[in-house]
Amino acid sequence: MGWYEHSFGDDYKVVYRHRNWEQAAQEVSRMVGWLQLPEGARLLDVGCGMGRHALALHALGYRVTGVDLSKALLREAREQDHQQAVTWVQGDMRQLPFEDASFDATVNLFTSFGYFDSEADNEAVLRQLRRVLRPGGKFLIDYLNPVQVRRTLVPRSERLDEQTGWRIIEERRADERWVRKHITIQLPDGGERHYDEQVRLYELDWFTSQLQAADLRVTEWYGDYDGSRYNEQQSKRLIMVGEAGQ
Repeated sequence: MGWYEHSFGDDYKVVYRHRNWEQAAQEVSRMVGWLQLPEGARLLDVGCGMGRHALALHALGYRVTGVDLSKALLREAREQDHQQAVTWVQGDMRQLPFEDASFDATVNLFTSFGYFDSEADNEAVLRQLRRVLRPGGKFLIDYLNPVQVRRTLVPRSERLDEQTGWRIIEERRADERWVRKHITIQLPDGGERHYDEQVRLYELDWFTSQLQAADLRVTEWYGDYDGSRYNEQQSKRLIMVGEAGQ
């Protein structure tokens, strides 16, 4: 079992409770503007999780489908979707359960890429994004900046979740290939639960090569949600915007 099949369950919703829905909406509004999509465009959120971004995209006037492997996170997304406005689908990003050319745009947000041990699996995700895009369709990949991650990584943090009484300890390390996190949840009854997360640290050159191989052309590189240009040494993010081949 891959770590992503274990870690994105009900506990994940508590560990990441602090993530802000309003902030997510602001970030999405800014990023989707870079795609220059018409109202009503068919948009796929790949790795949609609890639905923060997909619901924000619907509010902007798009026809949104969210796909994720986690049943627990999709259940939360459906609960948050009071108007049943988004189509929620369980599926693996390495083999998306959609027909060819089904969407006008795809988005992959908040570092929902690089999860897999196999290089071939991560490359397959890019090919799947291309497959489900119509010719000339737009894509956006919001990824971490590996150089900045290595330089600024906080090795350990600890906090108390007041609603549950859980103490959440996060331990992090990075090398040339991976950034890894080990999460310990200390329960009020003295028990513990443990989770691991990992993301490949792909550099700009890797994306340039692999996106081209997948028939995806990058038109803009951004370094943060404010639209600043990507700078390898200074940027917080590596955000790629582009289009599928014709």
